[in-house]
Amino acid sequence: MIGQVLRGRWRTLLVLAVLGALVGAGSSLILSPGYRTTSSVLLQGPREADELLTQAEVATSSVVLDRAAAVLGRGTGLDLRDRVSTSVAQGNVITIAATDDSAEHAQQVADQVAQEFVKYSTQILTSSGDSAVQLANERRETLRQQVAQTNQRISELTEKVSDGTTTVETVQLRTELAALRSSIEQAMSTLNATDAASGLGSMVVMGAAERPTSAASPTLPQLALGGAALFFVFGLLGHLFAARTDRRLRDEEEIGAAVGGPVLATVDVVDKPDPDAQRSLRGRLLGDDKPWNIHRVDVFPDEIDGDVHYRRLVAKLQQRRLLVLVADGDHAARTAAAEIAELADRWFTVVTVAPGRPVVEDTDADGVLVVLGMGTRTAWELVGIAEACADAGLAVEGVALIRPVRPTRSRAAKPSKPAETDREALAGTS
Repeated sequence: MIGQVLRGRWRTLLVLAVLGALVGAGSSLILSPGYRTTSSVLLQGPREADELLTQAEVATSSVVLDRAAAVLGRGTGLDLRDRVSTSVAQGNVITIAATDDSAEHAQQVADQVAQEFVKYSTQILTSSGDSAVQLANERRETLRQQVAQTNQRISELTEKVSDGTTTVETVQLRTELAALRSSIEQAMSTLNATDAASGLGSMVVMGAAERPTSAASPTLPQLALGGAALFFVFGLLGHLFAARTDRRLRDEEEIGAAVGGPVLATVDVVDKPDPDAQRSLRGRLLGDDKPWNIHRVDVFPDEIDGDVHYRRLVAKLQQRRLLVLVADGDHAARTAAAEIAELADRWFTVVTVAPGRPVVEDTDADGVLVVLGMGTRTAWELVGIAEACADAGLAVEGVALIRPVRPTRSRAAKPSKPAETDREALAGTS
């Protein structure tokens, strides 16, 4: 079935693919980010996860973006808000991503925002009015004084025990000296911790941002190709869905049951366009006014001859006055009905009814022969035709099904045969 759709609707699918490519190319104005690059800022010292997230928010604050925009001459921070984003990476690293229409501008935005972020954060943490910084400075000064006093006391004790004599006093001095050493080690550890805490505001920009060599995904070609593929697949699925939900009957038994008469013959005819139908411009360009699910047979066009089947059908119903009933709009059935009536001469009369509201005029015919194109009518339409025949007091003698086919071979690919040989072979196998 997919092959039938591709063969019968390739023009429509091609137009849908081109339309999808145009839509994808147009959407690149909104979806394509342009050129993208990143700059990284390292936060020294131990950091909590919440603190890193807060710093990432600070990097995209209005103050930082306004300062960067002023230096770059790009308007205000609102012009950069949609082009700058931040994320937290492992190792206390904040990544600042910038996008722009050109690679050079993207690099400049990333570098400038990173620099302004470091400056602003440093100003906040080193502000003289910050009570936390003042408290850390006071504590650090106290620890330094304690270390100096301890070192002075150690020097005094060392002079007293340096003579080499061992007395009760020297033992006590050595014990006090060991205690002082432990005290100074503890003070030094506390001082180092305080120095580390005071260095939390230290930030370093980890080099300049790289200049991108190509646009970031999705690019215009990617969006155009994706749109073409998406529309092509949707068009293919739409045809398959329409075929799945089609309620027109194609089974001989179901058609016979709906009409209320036996199927007397099923005739293959070469699919030909209706010369009376005015094809629309879309139909002439795309060819979508023809059914795509017509059966294809591996024969030559001149090997498909329904005259033999028509003669046999007329022979079965000869010497009876019948109405040959055809639904309006069924070109293949109307052509076949005309040939059948011509073979039967005055015994058959062709009438056309509207499939939606069929009406059969009163006549002295003995019955009705329904000529129907296979796969052209739903079960309810066929039931309506059968009821119209019953209202006119006519019984359905049978149904002649016309099945349009498309030959897949050309006569040029095979040496020609006499026409009589073809007819004899067809008559012998029918």
